[in-house]
Amino acid sequence: MPGTKRTSATGLHKRSVTLHGHATSVALEPAFWDALQLWAHEEGVSLAALIASIDRRREDGSLASALRLAVLAYAFAREPSR
Repeated sequence: MPGTKRTSATGLHKRSVTLHGHATSVALEPAFWDALQLWAHEEGVSLAALIASIDRRREDGSLASALRLAVLAYAFAREPSR
């Protein structure tokens, strides 16, 4: 994935994103980056726009945590009812 750096022992991939005009780094597992890319594609928005949208809605905690929770909520919303 372009712009992605793998962090050493954790298996996290760090990417730089621009939020509110400032670059910030976010480290997530590859599966979360893949899910965010898919979600952005399905919504017809850029990955940066999706991340900015999630950032605007977060109340507390880190951006990485907010992204993981948003992906989890997105996955549950897509799953058919049992």
